[in-house]
This record gives sequence, C-alpha cells and structure tokens, in this order.
Amino acid sequence: MAEPVTFTIDRALPNSLARAGTIHTPHGDIQTPAFVVVGTKATVKGVRYEELQHIVKNQVTLANTYHLFLQPGHETVSTGGGLHQFANWPMPTMTDSGGFQVFSLGAAFGKGVTKFAKGDLSASEQYHGLNVYSKEAASEHGKLCIVDEEGVTFTSHIDGSMHRFTAERSIDIQHHLGADIMIAFDECTSPTAEYEYQKQAMDRTHRWAKRSILAHKQNYTAIKKQGLYGVVQGGQFLDLREESARVLGEMDFAGYGIGGSFSKADLGGALEVVNRTLPAEKPRHLLGIGEPEDIVEGVLLGCDTFDCVAPTRIARTGTAYVHTGRELTSPCGRLQYPELQKINLRKSVYGQDHSLLDSVSTTSSIGGQYSKAYISHLFRANEMLGPQLLSLHNLATIVGFTEHLRTQLLNA
Repeated sequence: MAEPVTFTIDRALPNSLARAGTIHTPHGDIQTPAFVVVGTKATVKGVRYEELQHIVKNQVTLANTYHLFLQPGHETVSTGGGLHQFANWPMPTMTDSGGFQVFSLGAAFGKGVTKFAKGDLSASEQYHGLNVYSKEAASEHGKLCIVDEEGVTFTSHIDGSMHRFTAERSIDIQHHLGADIMIAFDECTSPTAEYEYQKQAMDRTHRWAKRSILAHKQNYTAIKKQGLYGVVQGGQFLDLREESARVLGEMDFAGYGIGGSFSKADLGGALEVVNRTLPAEKPRHLLGIGEPEDIVEGVLLGCDTFDCVAPTRIARTGTAYVHTGRELTSPCGRLQYPELQKINLRKSVYGQDHSLLDSVSTTSSIGGQYSKAYISHLFRANEMLGPQLLSLHNLATIVGFTEHLRTQLLNA
C-alpha cells in the first residue's frame, strides 16, 4: 500500500542541513520550506479560502484538535466531510494533537502561553504582545490539567466541563477531522521545567508515540489517506533532544514535529542536534514557531515547515510586518532574505501617514493598495476591515518570505 504522505528532497544545500523539498499529500504537494497558515477552529480568522488561495497563496493550513473537539465537535466535522469540505479547505491540511493546548492549561496558564522563555523577549516584542501572556490567548485555554501515564484530564475553556485525552483518543479525533497530516499526542512541557521532569515527559511522549502509531494503523481507512508525525521533545537539554530524535526516528512515522519550548539562545543548538539525528528522508515541522528570524534559522538547520499564530494575532492588534527595503545575509552567508520590521498602526504617527503600507513588498497586494493612514483609521474606528486587511497582508508576507528562502536554496 502506497504511503499517503511522502517527501522528496529537491535540493540539499552542500555542507548544510538546509534543503528544499516537496511533501506529497492526498490533497496536493507542499513545496518546502513552507509556512503553514494556522486556522485554529477550522477558520483563519476573517479570511476566506479564496483569499488564502489568491492573496496569501499558502499551500497548507493547520487546525487545532483541542478546539475542534470542544466546538463544534469532531463528529460534526466528520459528517460535514472532514476539514477539506467542512471548512472549504481543498488544500493540504494538518491537525496538531491538542497537546500544547492541553498542557498549557496547567503549567502555562496565566504565565504566558509561549514556545519561548519569557525572558528572551525584547521590549518591543513584549509591547506588541508577542509570545507573552494575553487575554486573547488565555481565553482559548482551560484552567486545569492533570497528567498521568495514560493521558491527561482537563477542563474546557468554554464551559468548564471536564474531558480526557489519551494517545488513542487524540488519534481518533484526528481521524474524524480528516487532515492529510496528523500529529501524535505528546506532552509539551514548560520552558522552565527541570531536567528530571523533562526526561519523564519525554519518555512518556515516546510511549504515547507508540500507542499513537498503533491506534492509527488500526484504522485501515485512515492509514490510506492520512500521515502521522511524531513529536520530538526534551526541552532545552540537548542530550534529551538527541535521544528523543533517535528513539522517534526508529519508529514508523511519515514525518516529525519538533515540539516543546525553547529559549531563543537554545533554539539553534536543539534544531541542529535533532535534525542531524532524524532520518533525512522524512519531513520536519517546527511546531508553533514562525517569526522571520526563526524561520531563517530553522531552514538553515534542516526544518521544512513552520506554523505560528503571530501573523494573524498581531494583525488583530494593529501590527503589520513591512519590508524595510534592505536585504540581509544569514550569519553563515548561505542565504539572503528581505529584512522585515513590525509597525503598530494604532500609534498616532500613522494617522496622517498616507504612504502605502508596504510599497516594497512583492508578495502582498494589500501592502501596495492601502495606506498606513487608512488602516490606522480602520483600527481607531473599530472597523472589522482593519484586522482583515492586516491578517491578509501579514500572512502573504510570511508565506512569501518563506517561499523566497526556497528559491534561494534551489538557486544556491
């Protein structure tokens, strides 16, 4: 039986982990490196599929198992034809396991739901609400999480009702959701967790990985149309990361997610250790991390796909990615890429700035059509078009940024 999700390396950068490739799925190919647009509740907030296709031009979209389990329920999505029909996403799709949302209920609730340690953030990042505690993020997570060997018990952020996820339950829910790529259930630890607990959580993740594979293979219909990724854990400890990559690399997964939490300083070392250990012929997804500088680092260290809520989350607060017009070179000198900066259009200085949002951009049509003053006005007037336009612009910018890195790799 042919595998539903496979990977082809189109070009590997000599003397480097970086590569351009193609992930083949039942709903189309994903040319990598690629940014995966996040549609948590089977919707990219305020963005229709036609806009994703023609303006953002993204190749793949990711939905959240935890949220869809709670609302509208995975059975509803299934009877509606799965994500592709229910959400009108006729493109490659992914679902995460729900692990990050579930485990952030307890360890991270009220402390900042983030993939990076809070102390690593600059003042500007904290000002814009990136990767730090926010009411919006907190409202999407419950307040109780109890972990045991079999799974996790948690409460709904919607009504406080109690639920339970196990590896088998997460896989069953994802079978109903019907995404091309599923993620095995894992324990996502706090970035401040001690070595001993990181080790315990990693070993538990490995046991759950085996159970996830078995649960997947028991559904003969699903294994013909859905691929399963394992998730590398180990926190900031390189020996644990290497061990996790080795153990999971010997299991029968279609690809791998790199999960857990990092400090900014530790990200590169962890990715290098993990991607030198994982099988080269399988795709690698960096879970929940997708700022421009992180994408560059991830690509150079062998990651193929990235997802992050930041482009749309900051858009809803009035913040845009814009090109400065400068080209940057990666520290190793192997890749050139455009410099991006963030501007907050709610600031008074933009109220009378009639220049285009991003006249330099070649990927965002929004940036070349609307002025900073107009979008600033939309936010000040609480018009819904403001967040919609910035969401489209930020997504198109990051998707185009990552596609540019692919072109660089192919031509290097």
